[in-house]
Amino acid sequence: MPQRPAPTARQRRVGAELRKMRERAGMNVAQAGAQLGAEGARVSNMEAGRLGVSEERVRMLADIYSCADHAYIDALAALATQRTRGWWEEYRGQVAAGALDLAELEHHAVAMRGVQIMHIPGLLQTEAYAKALFAGAEPVPTPVQLRRRLSYRLRRRDVLDRTDPPQCTFFIHEAALRMQFGGSKVAREQLEHVLDASERDNVTVRAIPFAAGGFPNAGSSMLYLCGQVSQLDTVQLDVPTGSTLLDAEAHLANYRRILDQAEARSLTSNETRDFIRAITKHL
Repeated sequence: MPQRPAPTARQRRVGAELRKMRERAGMNVAQAGAQLGAEGARVSNMEAGRLGVSEERVRMLADIYSCADHAYIDALAALATQRTRGWWEEYRGQVAAGALDLAELEHHAVAMRGVQIMHIPGLLQTEAYAKALFAGAEPVPTPVQLRRRLSYRLRRRDVLDRTDPPQCTFFIHEAALRMQFGGSKVAREQLEHVLDASERDNVTVRAIPFAAGGFPNAGSSMLYLCGQVSQLDTVQLDVPTGSTLLDAEAHLANYRRILDQAEARSLTSNETRDFIRAITKHL
């Protein structure tokens, strides 16, 4: 099987989980290869996501590594064999690879929890609001780049309309609710859209008012994407250079605590709707 030139985040994650499994078993790649009947380099390439891994191979490696967590093995085997060519592939080469990885993660997520400090969550953005955000980027995008980014952002929202949509909880800081990207008319329409979205069965919106004070990681936005089992969760962070993904157990535990702190400081769903309506009246 030829090596992949550029593994996706999902492919890299499968490899990373196989590496963690091997390391927990106290084996090096040479020892794992010997048990598998292959060279150590093949094991290294699988762990880097450069080589595909079948369900049978995942289960064989789990047996070699004496992993007894059957729910985890089943979920990892399913992740390894997902071959769906998603809509995001239409944008490969047109938008950043990290953006494509995020769309794929959203597609496969069972649930999502996010904290947004300065912007409305991407999945809840209106076209006019998203256009204002992209137009204000530096360097300024060309008209073609702007259309592609906007089209991609709007396609991401479709995940909320699936027959089996992920359960989403968005903690939105008051700063994001009051920022008027695109002017007061665009801001008003955006807040009204958030209110409409909050009525969905699969969407919960909780506002964090200024009066709630600080909380851990308050200066950064983040999205926590839940996999089929907790070991396959992923944290996505927005950084100046684009997007970064975290999946180490310590990181996952830390960001779960951050989300719990944000939830503790947020208003209830009903209080949030009243809060947003009050802000909208002043626009």
